Amino acid sequence: MVAVRILVTDVTAALGFYSGRLGFEVLEQWGDAFAMVERDGVTLWLSGPGTSAQRPFDDGTEPSPGGFNRIVVTVENLEAALSSLGVKPRSEPISGPGGRQAVVEDGVGNLVELFEPGKN
Repeated sequence: MVAVRILVTDVTAALGFYSGRLGFEVLEQWGDAFAMVERDGVTLWLSGPGTSAQRPFDDGTEPSPGGFNRIVVTVENLEAALSSLGVKPRSEPISGPGGRQAVVEDGVGNLVELFEPGKN
């Protein structure tokens, strides 16, 4: 199994976004600290405060949500997906060689890219 761990500040809020808005299925939830969700064969580990993933490293660095790494969720229609989420993208949709994308926040400090493949 391959999973992507995402650090979150609030597991309940993260579940609201990933399962409630993006259609991920909740596989497991361990109280307020941790949940596993899955969509299209991709499993996300939502690690909240108190999990081992958020403990400081030996050098004192404290892991936290955010950064510019992100999961990519493929959508058929970018505008419809943005409208259904009800969140403002970080910037207007942009086009590239493979299609179009917009980046939104999950409400707990992480970025999610919505990607509409080009019509080749």
